[in-house]
Amino acid sequence: MVLIPLATPSPAPADEGGIDPTNFWEFLQGVPLRILIIVAVAVVIRFILVGILDRIVKRMSEKGRKERLGESRKAERTQELSEVLMSQRRKQRAEAAGTLLRSVITATVVMIATLLILPILGIDIAPLLASAGVLGVALGFGAQSLVKDYLSGIFLVFEDQYGVGDMVDLGEAVGVVEDITLRVTRLRDLSGVVWYVRNGEILRVANQSQGWVLASVDIPVAYDANLDVVREAIQAVAEDMYADPQYDEMLLGKPAYAGVESVSGEAVFIRVLAKAAPEKQIPLTRAIRVRIKEEFDGRGVKVPVVARPFPPGAGPPAAK
Repeated sequence: MVLIPLATPSPAPADEGGIDPTNFWEFLQGVPLRILIIVAVAVVIRFILVGILDRIVKRMSEKGRKERLGESRKAERTQELSEVLMSQRRKQRAEAAGTLLRSVITATVVMIATLLILPILGIDIAPLLASAGVLGVALGFGAQSLVKDYLSGIFLVFEDQYGVGDMVDLGEAVGVVEDITLRVTRLRDLSGVVWYVRNGEILRVANQSQGWVLASVDIPVAYDANLDVVREAIQAVAEDMYADPQYDEMLLGKPAYAGVESVSGEAVFIRVLAKAAPEKQIPLTRAIRVRIKEEFDGRGVKVPVVARPFPPGAGPPAAK
């Protein structure tokens, strides 16, 4: 009887790359799966926080949307008008703050997720944290101006001192704001020059685009003109302009007859005041002058020729 030896089972062949499928699957269930779970949780947390933030921003925007600019002319008192106009800017402020907070949420979630993933990859984060502490102290002393710029930028956004499109005076530069970041503010002056102003160096802000501005018009009339007729003409112009819808975007409230501003031997100067929308002061003053001139022509009110004194050392032009 011949015994035939049984063949021993050979181990399962590895794949062409030389990796055991069983071990590879165990590897996938280990480190990569834990990293994937951390990343997924981070994405979900960011999604939830950003969703809550968006709802808050939307609620603040709807609360601030009281009236459009044309309807704000119904406000009679200055305090009431200021409240209506400033409420219209709450939407911009809420959106700016929401954009900033979204960036903060994203950076915080990414940093925490990174600190959780590094130990899984076998990287000791204790030296990194110690180095970060030393680096933070060094930056605190060496980059004080940078920290000041960032903190000032945060307060500029949350306090709504100015926004994109506002006409502002920052001390060193006067112009229209084109961009606001946490470190610098970019604005363009009236000559077209672009200025970059560090937020930490802004000590005062004069904003001509918040609320309303006062348009003042001085009209000369003849010295012997009847001031009652002049006042009636100006009041008629005020009523017509207030009822005219073409001035909805520039006129806030009814123009007012302020009275006699000055008197000379040639003319009496009458002042007219009107509350104008931001950046509409100059067009409104021009429109008021045109309407008053037309009304004066209809009522026979004469505007005298006011002689202007020559500068020192100069004389009248030579006659030809």
